Amino acid sequence: MKVEGSFAVAAPRAEVWTKITDPALMASCIPGCGQIEQLSPTRYRAAVAVAVGPIKANFNLVVEVAKEEPPERVASVTRGEEGSRASIVKADNVLALAETADGTTLVSYASEVSVTGRLGKFGMGVMKNKAETLGQQFVESFRSKIDAKPAPAVP
Repeated sequence: MKVEGSFAVAAPRAEVWTKITDPALMASCIPGCGQIEQLSPTRYRAAVAVAVGPIKANFNLVVEVAKEEPPERVASVTRGEEGSRASIVKADNVLALAETADGTTLVSYASEVSVTGRLGKFGMGVMKNKAETLGQQFVESFRSKIDAKPAPAVP
């Protein structure tokens, strides 16, 4: 299943790159992400809970950065499973940042996602809708963290 989209962030590309490559900040933006652990400079382990219809699943994921081209592009692979391998997920991901004429940054993403097991039994439409909903929640959370500017000092 292909999941792709883009969104604008009201910040320069260098700032967006710094934030989007910060594992702790990213974990706080990913819906259902309870923890993240750095295993190496390019590998991370994350615990993510997700509900699709009546099924609730807790995934143990490993994300490996395959290639970085700062501050423009990062490619990664996500693999993981739900306890006792009830569901297995694999995703090949590409994230690209582009400067725009008005000083904002366009963030584009594309993932080729495969889900097998009990979650994989849901129809493609249900899974794609869930992925899009989670993506929108991530965008809203990420934007709120980038746009959170300190309040001006009161005289």
